[in-house]
Amino acid sequence: MDLFILFSLAFAFLYISLHLIFVILKGNYSNKHTNLPPGSSGWPILGENMDMASSPEKFIHERMKKHSSQVFKTSLLGEKIVVFCGSSGNKFLFSNENKLLGTWWPQSFTKPLMCPTQSQNTVKRFAIINRVILHEILKPENLKQFIPFMDSMARDHLSQEWLPFKEVKIYPLAKKYTFTLACRLFLSIEDFRHVKKLLDPFVLVTSGMYSVPINFPGTPYNRAIKGGKMVREEFLRVIRERKKETMEKKNNEKNYNDLLSRLMSSSDENGQLMNDADICNIIMGLLIASYHTTSGAITFVLKYLAELPKIFNEVYKEQMEIAKSKAGGELLNWDDIQKMKYSWNVACEALRLMPPGQGGFREAITDFTFGGFTIPKGWKTFWNVYSTHTNPKYFPEPEKFDPCRFEGSGPAPYTFVPFGGGPKMCPGKEYARLEILVFMHNVVTKFKLEKLVPNEEIIYQASPVPANGLPVRIQPYGN
Repeated sequence: MDLFILFSLAFAFLYISLHLIFVILKGNYSNKHTNLPPGSSGWPILGENMDMASSPEKFIHERMKKHSSQVFKTSLLGEKIVVFCGSSGNKFLFSNENKLLGTWWPQSFTKPLMCPTQSQNTVKRFAIINRVILHEILKPENLKQFIPFMDSMARDHLSQEWLPFKEVKIYPLAKKYTFTLACRLFLSIEDFRHVKKLLDPFVLVTSGMYSVPINFPGTPYNRAIKGGKMVREEFLRVIRERKKETMEKKNNEKNYNDLLSRLMSSSDENGQLMNDADICNIIMGLLIASYHTTSGAITFVLKYLAELPKIFNEVYKEQMEIAKSKAGGELLNWDDIQKMKYSWNVACEALRLMPPGQGGFREAITDFTFGGFTIPKGWKTFWNVYSTHTNPKYFPEPEKFDPCRFEGSGPAPYTFVPFGGGPKMCPGKEYARLEILVFMHNVVTKFKLEKLVPNEEIIYQASPVPANGLPVRIQPYGN
């Protein structure tokens, strides 16, 4: 009992001390900048993480209503954050990259994902490499060659993981598929035992990326750091082996056609070949995007198709026209993808309503004003999807699923931003589009879908996730 009392007193003293430091620092900073955006910093250390994590959409809209529809301040992931809202906020941030704003990632991202160097310098270098190299490598004309392979893998996946069963859970299977495909296309890893060796620790990384960066044993952040180290060590081993094969000319025995081979032969902004750490960081970032966001996009596209028979039938008609134009066993190609216009409108509407990415961070590199408020140098900023995606000002009846919103010229600029915008728009956008459309094609041309949990709860684990994994009953055509 005495030990419990002493522990309680020590904890209370620590909490009160931290709170006083927080209040003093907040007061000193406020004296220097008297025109800061309205908002709350929440609890010491924890900030407003819990509110944001439980329902990002509600968090954004409540604070827009309470504080400002343009910009408000908060505290997330251990940092002072200014949240920009609306199309004007998106336009301002995207248009002022490298002028008023620079690259920044939270510590909960950098520690698990990046090789251990000066983390923010690594992030800035990663951003430069993204702009110089990845946008070139991931251009549509360079991805065309992967479409038949995506189609083949989707067919194999559905044959092995769906067809033998009457009921499946879409979300975990989508994650398994996107990760397996990425390992094959990025690193030529085909053995599922090797894929699983990477997947298990990778799950720890994605689970802890949006947590408060408290590095104590057992915390999500601590597990993410450990998982990230394991994955990076394996990637570095693969990179070293590939370089050794190349030097020994053994690569002639196997013609690698993957992202790693392209990265190894690409030069950075200084004309130098990238080192192993750079290559590892790029692959890690792309795998996060593929596993974490593309799998979520596929899941919610299929969720809406299962819920909305009229939408499903329109997608089915479009995809069957493509399927009937193919010879037996012939795989999809670029021309087929270009015919999937309605299907992509459906995917975009799913991305609007259930965006797998919540937004993106930047850092103010100088004092500037927006919406009549001062954003101090060094403060972090966050653009978000919810202030426009579910805002009736930009999308009338925002809760309604309506793919027609994307016909013609589509939504107004800076309102539909699932992939961001400006110079730092996600370089993997086209890769994600191809992966989503190829998987849609294979599912709707093979199965009818029936949801087994009609009003399944959506929870947030950095991204929206169906609480039960989106279980569906599948009925192959002809059965």
